[in-house]
Amino acid sequence: MKNGQAAREDERTCTGTEFDAVVIGAGVAGLYQLYKLRELGLRVRTFETGSAVGGTWYWNRYPGARFDSESWTYGYSFSKELLEEWTWEEHFSAQPHTERYLNYVADKFDLRRDIQFNSRVVAALWREDTRSWDIMLESGARHSTRFLVTAIGVLSASVMPTIPGIESFAGQSCHTHRWPKEGLDLAGKRVGIIGTGATAVQTIQTIADIVGHLTVFQRTPNWVFPLNNSKITKEEMQDIRSRYPDILARCRETPGCYVHGPDPRKTLEVSPEDREAFWEKLYRTPGFGQWQANFSDMLTDRTANALASDFAARKIRERVNDPILAEKLIPKNHGFGTRRIPLESGYYEVYNQQNVQLVDVNETPIERITPHGIRTSDCEREFDVIIFATGFDAITGAFDRIDIRGVNAVRLKEVWEDGPQTYLGIFVEGFPNFLMTMGPHAGLSNYTRTAEYNVEWITDVIQFATKRGLSRMEATPLAVKEWTDHVLALGQGQLMNEVGSWMTGVNRNVEGKQKPRIMRYSGGHPAYREYCNAVAAEGYPKLAY
Repeated sequence: MKNGQAAREDERTCTGTEFDAVVIGAGVAGLYQLYKLRELGLRVRTFETGSAVGGTWYWNRYPGARFDSESWTYGYSFSKELLEEWTWEEHFSAQPHTERYLNYVADKFDLRRDIQFNSRVVAALWREDTRSWDIMLESGARHSTRFLVTAIGVLSASVMPTIPGIESFAGQSCHTHRWPKEGLDLAGKRVGIIGTGATAVQTIQTIADIVGHLTVFQRTPNWVFPLNNSKITKEEMQDIRSRYPDILARCRETPGCYVHGPDPRKTLEVSPEDREAFWEKLYRTPGFGQWQANFSDMLTDRTANALASDFAARKIRERVNDPILAEKLIPKNHGFGTRRIPLESGYYEVYNQQNVQLVDVNETPIERITPHGIRTSDCEREFDVIIFATGFDAITGAFDRIDIRGVNAVRLKEVWEDGPQTYLGIFVEGFPNFLMTMGPHAGLSNYTRTAEYNVEWITDVIQFATKRGLSRMEATPLAVKEWTDHVLALGQGQLMNEVGSWMTGVNRNVEGKQKPRIMRYSGGHPAYREYCNAVAAEGYPKLAY
């Protein structure tokens, strides 16, 4: 029980800050977090680096950018009216339509009045004396808040490659994440693209028929499967609206919150003929069927995974005319599905075109970028445009780019130097009143489905604190240790966690992030929700106030 003086000091703390809560980011998670915190009657401000809402769907304007989860499972579910009003045009929505959707949401719920655009947060410092966070913007402006909530995304810190001469190129160049709003005129141009990840796949298949010549620089091929996209008719959209309760219920019950859930059978329980027929059916299924609806042991049993990889390799050989080129496009350093599967529409057929060349940089490494193009160990190739599809410093990278300092000015980046340590993927020990929406160790899957839950849980715990007049709330050391140990234990035996990819926090262009780490909760989202729900029902017993 607090004495009278302490209670009065807490009261001054609660009312003395500029804001009750600050949200960093106005993307999918950030918009909903703002909406929910405003429902509590709090003074909330969102700081957004961009000039408009959208997050991922604001920045990634590159050709071909679109969903890889079904549009109607990706939209928000918190408003029945919104579900009824919005019409999705395609099963897998393209970036421009998705950006319009998020702007529609911002307007419908009058969210912009509490968002400050063109405002990049560069630092956040916890002040024990006021029990508040000091926020510094790139402009030099400072603000104070009781609660600091990050909604900065898992793929928002883009990374340029460390290639000598990168600034010397005289033509046009950009990272796919920072594609110019006005676009790039690629018609008839000589274009080089570095990378063959998900972003590159979408870009390559979209521009190959437009450019004069396209050179693809590949270091690591990926397993790429058909998207099988199509338009949504008016009648189908009406049917989707009528089935939203069932669709959303289905998403809640599957591990990844997709409409696709794992087949309960094990790979070797099925005859070779039936197994092949099953895989052929999945190959023609729209979306992540081949990844999320495969046999239950495909991502844990090496023999099962090898068989799935053999099937995927055969499909590549069937579609690429040149057998030598086909072999270069088949991954050799990771099994099928152990990285997030890029989805495509005609990607492999691109390599049958006369105006497309694949350069394997393992055979002929890139030596430098010159004023005229890219020089590899065998020759220099001249380009009008260079596209860097070189990925992201994923999951923790966006946190590293903000100077976040907790108790005693300890830097978050230093605390996480050997890997993230969290409680529920939401709290960090020594960082009071600091909460992460979709942080490391959270249930990361179909993004909006999982982000909505994360936002609602965070809102509930902030309401818990405000109703009780708590001025300080953080995870205990025991809570962080137990949760982090739990996450690491769940990740053992998962083949995905052995492979270098953005999902394991690997980017070879980022110092200290060359080796895979367990960065995500691997137990499936239903189990994650069950754990978090139990914590809330028990009154958050492992938080310190």
